Amino acid sequence: TMAETFFVESPDVTYSKDFIEAKYTYSTVHVCKENGVTKVRPCSTRFTFRTGRQVPRLGLMLVGWGGNNGTTVTAAVLANKLGLSWMTKTGRKKANYYGSLLQASTVCLGTGPTGDVYVPFRDLLPMVHPNDIVFDGWDISSLNLAEAMRRAEVLDWPLQEQLWPHLEKMKPRASIYIPEFIAANQEERADNVLHGSMAEQMEQIRRDIRDFKETSGVDKVIVLWTANTERFCDVVPGLNDTADNLLRAIEVRGQGRGLWGGGDTTTLLVLSHPVSPQRGLEVSPSTLFAVASILEGCAYINGSPQNTFVPGAVELAAQRHVFICGDDFKSGQTKLKSVLVDFLVGAGLKTKSIVSYNHLGNNDGKNLSAPQQFRSKEVSKSNVVDDTVQANPILYGPQDKPDHCVVIKYVPYVGDSKRALDEYTSEIMMGGTNTIVIHNTCEDSLLASPIILDLAILTELCQRVTFCTEADPEFQGFHSVLSIVAFLCKAPLVPEGTPVVNALFRQRSCIENILRYC
Repeated sequence: TMAETFFVESPDVTYSKDFIEAKYTYSTVHVCKENGVTKVRPCSTRFTFRTGRQVPRLGLMLVGWGGNNGTTVTAAVLANKLGLSWMTKTGRKKANYYGSLLQASTVCLGTGPTGDVYVPFRDLLPMVHPNDIVFDGWDISSLNLAEAMRRAEVLDWPLQEQLWPHLEKMKPRASIYIPEFIAANQEERADNVLHGSMAEQMEQIRRDIRDFKETSGVDKVIVLWTANTERFCDVVPGLNDTADNLLRAIEVRGQGRGLWGGGDTTTLLVLSHPVSPQRGLEVSPSTLFAVASILEGCAYINGSPQNTFVPGAVELAAQRHVFICGDDFKSGQTKLKSVLVDFLVGAGLKTKSIVSYNHLGNNDGKNLSAPQQFRSKEVSKSNVVDDTVQANPILYGPQDKPDHCVVIKYVPYVGDSKRALDEYTSEIMMGGTNTIVIHNTCEDSLLASPIILDLAILTELCQRVTFCTEADPEFQGFHSVLSIVAFLCKAPLVPEGTPVVNALFRQRSCIENILRYC
């Protein structure tokens, strides 16, 4: 059965007008070796979680708003809000949020008289509803969202016709364009770009965020990168390795409103040494957007595989207590891979070879046809099995891991309907082998769009959660690197020194458990 609104009756949970406060004892096990003997000690920590009950009006600014993902997620929310339906060759379809963890999956609350009782994931805590999100954003292409939706060729034509008058009023703001970071074949789209120095362009992004917040009436703004995959940036000492060095590299000087949104910043930003034009170019557009968002106090989500969060950006987010999360939406082939390898290794089969082939015809595929941009995606797709392999020393030695090959090809005809072919070869008992081959047709943007919504909604929710322990009774927020959203990301960003978990169901359990505790 499905439960409606529920309340927890427990001495450990209290409700007030503004907060839900819950006490929870977290139990774990500490393992150590003493005198050659492995000792196991149960440990527990008593937490108090406090979650704000007032759900704000959320604004979501997309970098790459006019791309396939940006137009699709905006159109999907609008179609759901308007309750649209449309005819296809297989019958009438209605707008929905299938593919969203929060909107289309359930959690078991417990057992009732008729059996297990389930609740939608979104009802575990007060959350923003997707229909209430207000969209804005930037794009290097000047097409309005109706024209961009038509160019994307993702949605059925009858639905596009219903959405057209609503979307043609939406036009992306001019974006940052540095040709060196994306494929040369993107230049033909770049007719809506900012000019001036990096500092001037970043300041304009900050003005755009403030303008959107003021004119739309939203309470909070989250910025999400869903634009082209960039090439990787080199991490260079003195350039982007610390927050101060990154800000110097962008050549922001303490003028006008000041870097921090007010006051004099001259002392902080006096350049200790000149920054060469070549080194200045090593600050990517996605990092510029991240820095602008952090300085405006807005959480920033990286939906592509490049290393946006160089050490200086991570340090800046920590200094400003602003959430950052990423990297790269986990939507189709990679989500399946994280499940399948978990199953194979968990069943005691030694996976020795993983070969993933993809071809797609959307603009993402066009951009990834360039070698440097493909390399960013290859790294993101290749690391998703590492923790599962490392967890089984019976099968894998310290340096032992499966051969892993990723191929992506651009085939314009297939458009947004990506084809993915995977081959998994494992060693089995007594020298035998087992090979599994899977063909997966992934409608790229329709899979990514609900992930965009989940990322934004979970990030906003986490902004309303604080916690304390008996040892540290002062309430604090989560770490600025928000690793709870790992379920939604191919290459989860985690705090330094924290193990990366890629196994899908462990990632889902992380979200479910934290929301239950709160």
